[in-house]
Amino acid sequence: MSPSEKSKQILVVDDDQQIRELLESYLQRNGYSVLTLADGSELMALLHARQDIDLVVLDLMMPGEDGFSLCRRIRAESELPIIMLTASAEETDRIVGLEMGADDYVAKPFNPRELLARIKAVLRRVQTVPESANSPRFFCFAGWRLDRVNRDLIDPGGVIKPLSGADFNLLQLFLEHPNQVLSRDDLLNLTRGREASPYDRSIDVQLSRLRQRLGDDGKDPHIIKTVRGAGYVLAVEVERLA
Repeated sequence: MSPSEKSKQILVVDDDQQIRELLESYLQRNGYSVLTLADGSELMALLHARQDIDLVVLDLMMPGEDGFSLCRRIRAESELPIIMLTASAEETDRIVGLEMGADDYVAKPFNPRELLARIKAVLRRVQTVPESANSPRFFCFAGWRLDRVNRDLIDPGGVIKPLSGADFNLLQLFLEHPNQVLSRDDLLNLTRGREASPYDRSIDVQLSRLRQRLGDDGKDPHIIKTVRGAGYVLAVEVERLA
């Protein structure tokens, strides 16, 4: 683990004391600083008071305010990375969590090594801004502009539209591969470092949300098109600006 990874502060919010203690011990052994909360009652106050939180691991089902509501509140104020902990049988929960702006999810029961891998992957995605001459600051497409440094999506009228970290990375991936068909496995591998299971709808949910952000009609999209049986393609011209 690099020095930058070792300094990262992870906040675990889960009402299960065993899970909190397990993750605190495991993540600390792997070089992370860890804070824990048993519910969401103090979450927002803590995030306002602490500017050093790098990622939140957030359980969906907790007493009081649930993870859906907490995720929505976090996302309304910041792009802080969020990984949801969800019940393995509840695919709907995972989909709704992604719709609320979560960056990834891990189904319970889970192996701590899997969660660690997801944490590393999410932190890499949100922190990596290539600095080479071939990596522009702006992607311009269909009247829109993506600012890769400030991580802003700017509409044709100059208004900044909110993007979660997961949405930003998915859009950037399409912009880096215009007019190239990307399969669901490609998208998951390149944005989350894993292959799609036959019933994994997370990419479909993200694509639907991204199309909404872009005002792209899901029934007849003109920016991100569906290629039946193959995947998806960004079907507009892309201009790269320094």
